[in-house]
Amino acid sequence: MTTPSIQRPTTTAFFVQSAISFGLSLVALMVGILKLPVGAWERGFLGLGLIFVVSSAFTLAKCVRDRQEAEEVTNRVDKARIDKLLVEQDVFKPGQV
Repeated sequence: MTTPSIQRPTTTAFFVQSAISFGLSLVALMVGILKLPVGAWERGFLGLGLIFVVSSAFTLAKCVRDRQEAEEVTNRVDKARIDKLLVEQDVFKPGQV
C-alpha cells in the first residue's frame, strides 16, 4: 500500500511575484551601494556582504525545505508501519483482543 505524495501547488502568479520582488530588491540594493558617497573599498565590502546575505538566504531556505521533506518521509514510513501492523493483526483469530 503506497500513500500518494503530498503536492503543495505553487501558483504561477506567486512564483512570478516572488522572482520579481527578489530581483527588484537585489537591483535596488546594488544601485544603493553604487550611489553611496564612499570609496571603492567600502563599496566592495558592502557588495561582498550582499553576496553573502543572498547566498546564505538560499542555503537557509534549502535547509528548511529539506527538513520539512524529511519529516514528511518519516511520517509516511511511520504510517506504513502502523498500517502493516494493523493488516497483520487478525481480529477473528481466537485468543487475540
